[in-house]
Amino acid sequence: MMRRGGIQLVSDLSLVALLLAGCAGQRETYAVLPDAKGQAGSLTVTPKEGAPVKLNGAYASAVGKPGSAPEAAKLSEEEIKAAFAEALSARPDAPLRFTLYFKEGSDELTPDSAKELERVLAEIRKRPAPDLIIVGHTDRVGLLADNDRLALKRAEKMRGEMVRQGLPADSVQAAGRGEREPLVPTADEVAEARNRRVEMLVR
Repeated sequence: MMRRGGIQLVSDLSLVALLLAGCAGQRETYAVLPDAKGQAGSLTVTPKEGAPVKLNGAYASAVGKPGSAPEAAKLSEEEIKAAFAEALSARPDAPLRFTLYFKEGSDELTPDSAKELERVLAEIRKRPAPDLIIVGHTDRVGLLADNDRLALKRAEKMRGEMVRQGLPADSVQAAGRGEREPLVPTADEVAEARNRRVEMLVR
């Protein structure tokens, strides 16, 4: 939660919604904003006095006096964006997630993922100070200990590539999960290409 210029800003990524509460004189305004994909959750405003008010969906809004139950308001998308322009410009970018796939038993990317890597790098470079977490995975072919080593090797190779491309070394973390977190659950010793991967989280 941040307070900036009389505006309270809360971001809840689990609801893919942004809640804004702005104070203007003796009035408080609440609004639910959608994320970049147009999705939004819901918000319940619980005042010190009066009944809770629930706001559902994008641009649902309510206005009231501090401490009292707000009333539903008919604010347009343009009005809400204008009222909270400063807070909107200050909110952090949503995290990005990428998945790249590897050849069987190897830390070499598949041809398709090697091509995809350029797009991933381009997206990461758009961020002024990105933090990157890379987690390596394997399928269930082979020994558990060997897969632990291979998963970490895949993640560390991608970390090295990110650093080589100019990302600060201390902003890129690598970890391996072996075969423990399959994208596609399988029996032991089943080769599954979709499990031979690294997952990248950019914040």
